[in-house]
Amino acid sequence: MPIIKSAIKRAKQTLKRRERNIGIKKDIKTAVKAFSATPSAKTLSAAQSKIDTAVKKGLIKKNTAARRKSALSKIAKKAGVTLEAAKKPATKPATTKKPAAAKKTTAKKAPAKKPATKKTEK
Repeated sequence: MPIIKSAIKRAKQTLKRRERNIGIKKDIKTAVKAFSATPSAKTLSAAQSKIDTAVKKGLIKKNTAARRKSALSKIAKKAGVTLEAAKKPATKPATTKKPAAAKKTTAKKAPAKKPATKKTEK
């Protein structure tokens, strides 16, 4: 066991980090198994999300995640599963702009000048 305070703290941090990493890896495995058991858009999305989370946390590398997600997509394609696009909330239709010729030309005013500050002598 470490004797120095900073080494003790590092050991505690390492244990916490290790537990967290193991949990994230288990989440990935269970999500992938759930997708393999019943391929659907929802389970595919969940598995890909877990993989993305692991990349964001620095647990797996970006290319490893891409390879795993690609394999999942390949299985989904064979099963006939398609990912649904994220639905965006309805927005107002864009208003049409008037042509430039129809605009009235107005003379622009010069910006207002600020009054000069008074200098006080002490």
